[in-house]
Amino acid sequence: MKKLLIILGLLSAITSLSLADISPDVSAKDTKKMVQNNFVETAQKGIKLSGYVDAGYSYNFTGSVSNGQVNSRFADDSTQQGDFNLYAVKIALEKALTSENRAQAGFRADVMIGEDAQMLINRGQPSNAGSGVNSNYNGQGNSNALFLEQAYVNLRAPVGNGWDFKVGKFVTTLGYEVIERPANMNITYGQLWQNAFPLTYVGVLSSYRFDDYLDGKLGVVNGSNSDNNTTVNANGDGVALLASLNVTAPGGNANWSNNFQYSTALENNTSYQNNPTGSGQQPTSSYPVDNFGSPASGYAVVYNSWGNWAPKFANDKLLFAFDTALGNASWSSVQNINVNTTWYGAAVYTKYQFNDWFSLASRADYLGSNNAGKFGTTGAISTSTNANDFPTFSRGHLTGNNYWSYTLTSAFNVIDNLLLRAEYRLDWGTGITSDQVTPNSNAVTGVQSGGPCHYAGAEVVYSF
Repeated sequence: MKKLLIILGLLSAITSLSLADISPDVSAKDTKKMVQNNFVETAQKGIKLSGYVDAGYSYNFTGSVSNGQVNSRFADDSTQQGDFNLYAVKIALEKALTSENRAQAGFRADVMIGEDAQMLINRGQPSNAGSGVNSNYNGQGNSNALFLEQAYVNLRAPVGNGWDFKVGKFVTTLGYEVIERPANMNITYGQLWQNAFPLTYVGVLSSYRFDDYLDGKLGVVNGSNSDNNTTVNANGDGVALLASLNVTAPGGNANWSNNFQYSTALENNTSYQNNPTGSGQQPTSSYPVDNFGSPASGYAVVYNSWGNWAPKFANDKLLFAFDTALGNASWSSVQNINVNTTWYGAAVYTKYQFNDWFSLASRADYLGSNNAGKFGTTGAISTSTNANDFPTFSRGHLTGNNYWSYTLTSAFNVIDNLLLRAEYRLDWGTGITSDQVTPNSNAVTGVQSGGPCHYAGAEVVYSF
């Protein structure tokens, strides 16, 4: 009898196990129990995930295959005629330092995916890779492109008021505008952001706050827009030195920032326009990024001053800002090219917040240079060969361009975390539109125009 009871008990247990195997409810519970007891913790205290999705539509009224490029605009803002844009999906992961003055560490990593990422890798107008002038210009956008904007370790040494360090890749210290479109007053990027300043560095940046009103930064980096220690200088590493001093008004409603950068070699990509084309790597421009297809030695220096002011009488509804740039670069290449170029510019911004959900912002900016060494589209190129079998190049007309633009942007915050914006922009100046260069040709062949060039666009942003 006892044995019979044991056998019946075993049969009952086997039956229960079989039912557990085929029952989804029981199986799910068992799986949940297993996961609860065996897991890898991924959420650490203090680590935050943030970002946004930015999409929109842009229309350039100056738009044709033969004369559609607007040289003063970022490539995504210059696509011929109409274009729907996935500007960027931005994801940031950060463990920020606390306000405590003690030894501590954190990090930040920013990744952008979208059409802006494609152009940020090589900022500016796309090259003529196809056949025919600007034949593939509208096809340069790629919403699947990935751009690593920042990735650095943040450190604090308990020295004085606290001495902070960034080690890794971080954004520029120059300029009022930033890479993130939604953080700027306008949808499109300004001309100084586009042509006058670098975007990112890899190196070390230290910052120190002396008191509530004064803070400064010092840094040593590889050079602008370079993820490694290679530059266009073939004689050694390129190094850039950074220095910043920021003054904050006692009431906290105004800032004045002064930023300086000196590079011991030419920048890899201070302003991207055209790449060398043709089997002989003959140049299509005289920009530092190209150096006529050869290594070069030289230097670059940039001074930037920007500031903003929110007058107290306006109860935080009114904001004024300005941005200025002055730069100089000099270089010589093995192809007997000696260039010294100076560029300069200024921008003024105004924004008024009418109520909780509507604001209006404007930007007027100017950018100029003394010759086409920094940016410009005028002049033809002729070539010859010297005694060392190096080709030599000359331009018949080395004049700089003068770009002007005005932008008006309306913004609507109708729902939490949702931003809607609409914009009109007008560009004009010398050589504001051009055909760039016909592939495998040594001359700028297209029609150049002073404008005006009209733009209209809209944007929707959800931030998290």
